[in-house]
Amino acid sequence: MQHPISRRNFISAGSLGFLGLSLKEYLAAAEAKMPNGATANSVILFWLEGGPSHIDTWDPKSNSNFKPISTNVPGIQISELLPKMAKQMDKYALVRSMHTRGNDHPQATHYVITGHEINPAMQFPSVGSMITKELGPRNAVPAHVLVPKWDRGRQYEDYFRSSFLGGDYDPMCIPDPSKPDFEVTDLSLPKSVSQASVDSRSAFLKIVDRRYRQMNETAEHANLDAFTAQAYKMLLTPTVREAFDLGKESEKVKERYGKDSIGQSALLARRLVEAGSRFVTAAGYHGTSWDTHSDNDKGHKDRLCPTLDRTLTALIEDLDQRGLLKTTLVIAMGEFGRTPAINPNLGRDHWPNCWSLALSGGGIKMGQVLGSSDEKGYNVTSRVVSMGDLYATVYKAMGIDYTKEIMSPIGRPIKIANSLEDKTGEPIKELLG
Repeated sequence: MQHPISRRNFISAGSLGFLGLSLKEYLAAAEAKMPNGATANSVILFWLEGGPSHIDTWDPKSNSNFKPISTNVPGIQISELLPKMAKQMDKYALVRSMHTRGNDHPQATHYVITGHEINPAMQFPSVGSMITKELGPRNAVPAHVLVPKWDRGRQYEDYFRSSFLGGDYDPMCIPDPSKPDFEVTDLSLPKSVSQASVDSRSAFLKIVDRRYRQMNETAEHANLDAFTAQAYKMLLTPTVREAFDLGKESEKVKERYGKDSIGQSALLARRLVEAGSRFVTAAGYHGTSWDTHSDNDKGHKDRLCPTLDRTLTALIEDLDQRGLLKTTLVIAMGEFGRTPAINPNLGRDHWPNCWSLALSGGGIKMGQVLGSSDEKGYNVTSRVVSMGDLYATVYKAMGIDYTKEIMSPIGRPIKIANSLEDKTGEPIKELLG
């Protein structure tokens, strides 16, 4: 097997920036055709860690203290806590009938990210890793990114990894882009490399050869993961480094998204899919989790829904204006919903039986609601949707065979769109048309 930082690939990735090609020209030249029938070539997962209350957001009920409001799509109402989204409802499809496994955060997170329940005998690859493996990278940018990485609770980060698929498909986990000292350290040029030293092709090749030999030796001795190798491949590509540079964005755009971890992670996700990433998880809610076991109403009203409403609508609007929404599938979800009943601490507890999520872009039919729940939001009353069904929908939109099974190291076939009762999920026809 060829080493991931082969000299040939390293030169190919690095030389274009020094030859004066713009990012637009570089990406246009490198863009691969989408598979036949595909409508999407990238995914942004807007991760609502902790699990939002479905009845206080996208499936308003009488047992919520927040009123339902009309949207710009006749007949669809959502919570008054999401007024910006209400004006943009024609750009969303809401699924109100999710039914999943896992009553606590680790089990539920693993389940919705992999489609499988935790098994002590083996680990399962994430949906992002699977997409990366099936479609491959589009450009020198990392195909799979998670932003920001967890400073605590690193077990959750592991659920987004590739498991037995191999390190090539792990997400590049980067720091919080809202911090003043944010930088992706692996994307800095060696101090010994100046622009003058690469003015001639022969000088450039000598530098690359010398740098490659050093890196290859380091990789062999330190057994570096494939992700570090990918970072090395990007070292000499200024146009790729620019994709991570939020300084290229105006203050107005930054403020529109929000200058906190939530907003800047989503903004960086947009820049990365624009540059060629396949799957980016914007996970800025680490520090302000949706896990509202106490003061649910206060948390949703003051802290959670305002940032969701601000950042998600900014992301969708920005993607749409740039012509990216038609090929970028955005998924906004947590690991479950919350109990319709309020507990003694004025909070809502974990509820995987019935919950909601929002989708946009990627060729899906927007401006609709799929599925329904009962009067209080306890159970699904129509059109149960499993994680396998959602994955099958995503895979089909991206031109991937959703019926595919891969062999695990223990000789067990693994469904890439695993549904309830270990059945293969079915694409949601209402979304795909």
